[in-house]
Amino acid sequence: MNGQAGPNPDATRSVPQARVSSAPRHGLRVAIMQPTYLPWVGYFGLMASVDLFVLLDSVQFAKRSWQQRNQIKTPSGPQWLSVPVSSKGRRDQLIYEVQVDLARDFHQSHLKALELNYRRAPCFAQVFPLLQQSLSEPPSLLAGLNIRLMERMREVLDIRTPMLRSSAMAARGENAGLLANICVEVGAAEYVSPPGSKVYLEESDAFSRLGVPVRYFQFQCLPYRQQHGEFIPYMSAVDLLLNCGAGGREVIEGGIVTDYDQ
Repeated sequence: MNGQAGPNPDATRSVPQARVSSAPRHGLRVAIMQPTYLPWVGYFGLMASVDLFVLLDSVQFAKRSWQQRNQIKTPSGPQWLSVPVSSKGRRDQLIYEVQVDLARDFHQSHLKALELNYRRAPCFAQVFPLLQQSLSEPPSLLAGLNIRLMERMREVLDIRTPMLRSSAMAARGENAGLLANICVEVGAAEYVSPPGSKVYLEESDAFSRLGVPVRYFQFQCLPYRQQHGEFIPYMSAVDLLLNCGAGGREVIEGGIVTDYDQ
């Protein structure tokens, strides 16, 4: 990760902003994740389990990552939906700088794929129009697209955790140092991390040096009713929403493991 770029002037306009304070807040639990395309169920589980969710858009973009693609379920198995981006000559661009290649007309193919594979899903009539509104005229920046879709999805799930974009913050640094500095800036009492980051976080003294405890979020993707045969976990959360609608919140809450590892 690298957070050395200047602030993003558009960041404060694209996400409802939580108030930032350098003073410690009793019990404020914070999670930090890169904005991903049509995030999976566990992403929203993490969001729902904390008091503040920071979108880490001031680090280097990783091509062909979750930042620009995700999977839906089809009769023949999982299918990738990928957002084309302009990357030629932009190898070191940060997430908030990445431009969508709108000339590729990807949004129409994604909407067709969703309609084809989910038109008989129980909550298609409720959820598809929300996705259609966000994808019909996609913004020119990938982070803006991801956040717009994320907002619509969490509205259905009634997840109201305040969100900030790291590109609108003063925190700088690399890797664990950047995450720890973000936590200090917002006055976090605890940082909640996905378990996949445990190795590199524990190789650093950034959090212990700044006095911010770290705990690890555990999530189990519980089965729910899907289209097209046996349950397949780890699909984009649009699969959950189209099949369960607002009831997807119960599925998410059921998958959250409350006994965090130290």
